[in-house]
Amino acid sequence: MIADGLLALGGVGLFLTGMVILTDGLRALAGGSLRRTLARMTDSPASGVLAGAGCTAVLQSSSATTVTAVGFVGAGLMTFPQALGIVLGANIGTTAKGWVVALVGFKLDLGMVALPLLLAGALLRLLGQGRMAQAGWALTGFSLLFLGVDALKDGLAAFQGVVTPESFPGDTLFGRLQLVGIGILVTLVTQSSSAGVVMALAALAAGSISLPQAAALVIGMDIGTTATALLASLGGSVAMRRTGVAHVVYNLMTATLAFALLTPFSILAAGGGGGAGDAQLALVAFHTGFNVLGVLVILPFAGTFARVIEWMVPDRQPLAAGRLDPALLAEPAAALDAAGVSARELAAGLFTVVADKLEADEPDAGNGRLDEVAAGISALRTYVDGLRTDRGDRAAHSRNLSLRHALDHLSRLSARAGEDRRITGLHDDARLGRRAHLLAGLARLAAGQLSDMSKVGAQGGGESGRLPAEARLARFQHTLRKQSDRLRAGAIDAAAAREIDAETALARLDGQRWLARVAHHQWRIVRHLSRV
Repeated sequence: MIADGLLALGGVGLFLTGMVILTDGLRALAGGSLRRTLARMTDSPASGVLAGAGCTAVLQSSSATTVTAVGFVGAGLMTFPQALGIVLGANIGTTAKGWVVALVGFKLDLGMVALPLLLAGALLRLLGQGRMAQAGWALTGFSLLFLGVDALKDGLAAFQGVVTPESFPGDTLFGRLQLVGIGILVTLVTQSSSAGVVMALAALAAGSISLPQAAALVIGMDIGTTATALLASLGGSVAMRRTGVAHVVYNLMTATLAFALLTPFSILAAGGGGGAGDAQLALVAFHTGFNVLGVLVILPFAGTFARVIEWMVPDRQPLAAGRLDPALLAEPAAALDAAGVSARELAAGLFTVVADKLEADEPDAGNGRLDEVAAGISALRTYVDGLRTDRGDRAAHSRNLSLRHALDHLSRLSARAGEDRRITGLHDDARLGRRAHLLAGLARLAAGQLSDMSKVGAQGGGESGRLPAEARLARFQHTLRKQSDRLRAGAIDAAAAREIDAETALARLDGQRWLARVAHHQWRIVRHLSRV
């Protein structure tokens, strides 16, 4: 019995390992198709449900789908109600694994077939390259998954007649609540509702539990799976916390609905008869059914539900910080989206501060706002330090490089914007004052265009991302550079003729250099951020 118990536990371990490897392989194989599919198909909560269910069923990972959706919300590429549809759909898509196991894993003896598949997958992973290696990794995970099911099935078969439905709480209200609690506990331990459902299917096949008992366990597992999302959202961005809370609230509502349906389901199951195989199919049908029903009930009120969640988790984050969710760093494309929008918001804020200072009688009046922007730039730099892209993914790596260049210029511009003495000195000379006024206008133009990009979640890429402000700033800073030699000669000549003193001459030269450097930083910031 001990050996059989250990075999069953090992089966669960193999299943979990296979599931992780299968998900990693499929995600690598899919590349950017997940993001493209979600972005293209999600124009409403209803289409979001379909997209979320489809992507989760294919990739076998509701977390990958959910994290991508959260990244899109953080980057402004979709609204929270649209992302909510994806989360609801992911709940449905994750039940697909139960159907595969019930229809294939328990109907056919795949243990012997999975072993050569495991060897083939491992060889492809070790010897193959690119997509071939990724396909081999997915095949390895698929094989381990069914080897785990086979081991779990064999291990629990030894308990047939020893552990019976009578060993578990009875089919009463209190007994069902106890079973729901056990289901929650199983999912908390395994960190996977899919593994819990497979365990319930195996116990059902061995006759250890009845169908109503298994159904109550599955309800608990559906609640338990929200713990992972909730824990992952703690300390994350506002979008991530809202997603975690929405997941918990929705699953509790769905579980309540499913619990109310347990009695009619038990009556129908008792009248249907059939063997263990039919009971397994009935269980996965119940699991999928109450998730679909929950979506159908809440979908007409998705907007209201989203507003309730937004009220429960308000956004009190400082400038741009709310988008920088560490959980997104596992998905470089999503992290780049969020960081890119944050950088454009910070740049727009900094450009506005520079323009205000250039046009103000007392430049130090804007230092409070400048400190906020500087803090945001520092937070963004810390976040980007944790962002890694593969050189093989040329598009993502190019965006990462552009973002880092922009950050460098943002930091330098922020430091120059705090040099109030130099800014004040610009207005002591008429020509420098006119140039400062022109630069302030260009800064406001660039700030407006960057803000517009952030609002629509625009994404750079080559010349298509070029902003009109970029060309105008490029010309302006080039003109300033050409005028520097003339201004230097004129200032030195005026000092030599004692028309101005040496200190005034140096102040003019310093002011010209300051304007040229500020214009240069603004030009490079706009140029790089249009490509992030």
